[in-house]
Amino acid sequence: MEVIKQVSTIRERVQALRCSGKSIGFVPTMGALHEGHLQLLHASAKENDVTICSIFVNPTQFNNPDDYKLYPRTLDEDTALLKTVSCDILFAPSPEEVYPPQQPLLQFSFGALEDVMEGEHRPGHFNGVATIVSKLFHLVQPHRAYFGQKDLQQVAIVRQLVHTLSFDLDLVCFPTVREQDGLAMSSRNTRLNLEQRQAAPSLYKALKIAEAQLRQKSVPEIKKEVAAFLGNVDGVALEYFEIADPGTLQPVEDITKVEEVALCIAAVVGPVRLIDNILVNLNEG
Repeated sequence: MEVIKQVSTIRERVQALRCSGKSIGFVPTMGALHEGHLQLLHASAKENDVTICSIFVNPTQFNNPDDYKLYPRTLDEDTALLKTVSCDILFAPSPEEVYPPQQPLLQFSFGALEDVMEGEHRPGHFNGVATIVSKLFHLVQPHRAYFGQKDLQQVAIVRQLVHTLSFDLDLVCFPTVREQDGLAMSSRNTRLNLEQRQAAPSLYKALKIAEAQLRQKSVPEIKKEVAAFLGNVDGVALEYFEIADPGTLQPVEDITKVEEVALCIAAVVGPVRLIDNILVNLNEG
C-alpha cells in the first residue's frame, strides 16, 4: 500500500492511473477505522481496479472546537489495518496541505436539506462537509465514491453536491454496520467508557420501538414514546428524533400518505454525540 501525504503527489498518481485506464474507487474517512469502513473498502476493491482511502479529520465541519480536538486520531493503527485489506493508496494529508493559508472558503447552501436534523443542530457542519468532499473529489477523481448509511443526511448532501457540480462519479451508499447489540459502528464509539457503551445501544432500540409503532400510532405519539423511552436511560440525552422522507429528509406528518420513511435520531451519551437511522418500507411486513 502506498501512503501519500502531499496534494501534488496524489494529483500525479491519480493522473497516471486514469491515463492508464484504471478505474478508481474512493473511500473518504476521518480515521479511527472500523468494520463499517472495511465494508466500503471491500466493496470498492470488487468494483474498481484501484482503491484509495483518505484519512483526514476535517476542521471545517466541526462547529464545536472541543469535538474536533477530542476526535480520535489513530493514523498509525489505521495505516496498519489498511495494509491488511484491499486498499492500494492511503491519502493522509495535513490540514495545512488541504487548506493553504489565505485560501478563500466557499459557502455552500443546500436549502431545506440542511435546515433539518444535523443541519439545524450543527450550524456550518454541511458547509464544511461539502468543502472537503469537493476538494477530495477534485484531487482523487474517483469513478465511484463509497459512503455509509449511518450518515444518511451527509449522503443526501453529497448526492446533491455531485449533481449540482456535475462530478463525473457514481455515489455508492452501503447499509449501516452494527455491533451485536445494535449500536451503529462509529469512530466516536471509542470515546465511550464502559457504562456509556452499555447505554449507547438505546438509540437503536428507540428506532426499533418507533418502527414497530409506525402503522398503529401518529407521528406525535411515536415521538413521545421515543422521548419517554430514552428519558429512562441514564446518561443519554435525546437531541432529536425525526420521521422523515428518505429522499428529501423533510419531516413526515402523516405516515399513511407515504410508502417509506427514514427514522433518524441523535443523542448525547456521556460526552459523545451519536447519530443513527433506519429506513422503513411501509409496504412490507
